[in-house]
Amino acid sequence: MNRLLLIIFVLTSSVGCDQSSKYLASEWLANSSMITFLNDSLRLTYAENHGGFLSLGGSLPEQYRFWIFVVIVSMVLISMFCYLLINRQLSPLHFYGVCLVLGGGLSNLIDRVTNQGAVVDFLNMGIGSLRTGIFNMADVFILLGVVLFITARIKSRNMAQQSVRT
Repeated sequence: MNRLLLIIFVLTSSVGCDQSSKYLASEWLANSSMITFLNDSLRLTYAENHGGFLSLGGSLPEQYRFWIFVVIVSMVLISMFCYLLINRQLSPLHFYGVCLVLGGGLSNLIDRVTNQGAVVDFLNMGIGSLRTGIFNMADVFILLGVVLFITARIKSRNMAQQSVRT
């Protein structure tokens, strides 16, 4: 039961943070010009993304985008949730990594279902012309989750190699 509560806590926290920030971006940025901070290193600008990462697939017909970004993503997210519930041998890094990817993916899925297939993006970082694409907090959670997951895998592999050597 504690495991389920922990999963729900991470999911509600990440989805709540992302959805709140998207609401604020929609209210404050949708009808205004870009806002910059930190000597233009951080830009806030409203955008709607109908594709995936870096708008990949955004030009596909609507029915294909629905199947890819709603149906298939939903199945992957359900699988991830089941994986978290069933696999009790996960390290904390692995567990939280998967939770964060799940939370970010769920929040972007909520956008797609409630915003006619689009995800609200509003953050852009960079120096001069070297800039990221426009992203949102869900994307940050997904990226952080992937980093935690990879770190857990590397640590696990290193520990396995050390035990083989001894």
